[in-house]
Amino acid sequence: MADLATSQDYGFFGPGSPTWKVWTGPTALIGFQRSVVLEHFDPDLAAAVADMRGIYTDPRGRLDRTLAYFLTVAVADGRTAIAASDHLMRVHAAATGIEPISGKRYSANNPSSQLWIHVTGWHSVLKCYEMYGPGPLSAAEEKQYWAESVIAAGLQTCKPADVPSSRAEVRDYFAAVRPHLCTSERAHQGMHYLLRTPRRGGNARFWALSRLMAPATIATLPAWMGKLGGFEQPAAIGKAYGPAVRAAVRASNSPRGALRIISDTLPETGRILRQHHRRAVPLRPETVTPAQAREIYRETAPSTNESASIVRT
Repeated sequence: MADLATSQDYGFFGPGSPTWKVWTGPTALIGFQRSVVLEHFDPDLAAAVADMRGIYTDPRGRLDRTLAYFLTVAVADGRTAIAASDHLMRVHAAATGIEPISGKRYSANNPSSQLWIHVTGWHSVLKCYEMYGPGPLSAAEEKQYWAESVIAAGLQTCKPADVPSSRAEVRDYFAAVRPHLCTSERAHQGMHYLLRTPRRGGNARFWALSRLMAPATIATLPAWMGKLGGFEQPAAIGKAYGPAVRAAVRASNSPRGALRIISDTLPETGRILRQHHRRAVPLRPETVTPAQAREIYRETAPSTNESASIVRT
């Protein structure tokens, strides 16, 4: 995210937006564990993750950089978000190979795979906000949240007409893609590695946090996802765990509390969140669309090194 002194604008959503509210709360950590686990149901993405090996060599860094990217899109100024998106697309362009189940070539930038990443990310973070945080958004906020999700999807290769713009459309999307989802030995390994990361694969804080979050994450899954991924746990565990998670979230549901939890475990995400909470009034105190940001900041985007610090894979 740009330095506070040079923040150009309020980004795509701005103060008071449901996106800022949902994505900056402590429940976003649970939501994002959920989304990176579900990412593996897409066979092309499972192949890309397995071939790149990043989750095994640096699981904490992989989650940190991915959540940092989504948080950048949610709260950073337009200049920074566009730069991060452009760099990520270049990184993903190199992520190609053969998907072993079908024998067909995969690309991490494939629009259908990018849509799966986007929808599971935005849906998971909202789902966990509702279950473990303040609860459901108002009807007006929810409508705005999904409209903002469509805007954010414009930074990826998703086809705009395919992006769900309401909860009902999200349900329809999951029903439509379900027949194409699957697991494999490599997908199962990746999902469960991210759900309960071994101590050898990350530092002690990340090892502990992944295990603390895992039962809460599993409790948010519909039965068919739990069965498909081998995540089934007794319903009693989810019921017993829920009140404890909600109490912990209430205790940390302040900028300082959320920062302490996130910064200790995911430093890049914590840096972005810290700058968000401390941001000054930007040079242009207004929101912009991605198209406007590309036009305005075409010649003033952050350096490659600056954006790469967020989106390395």
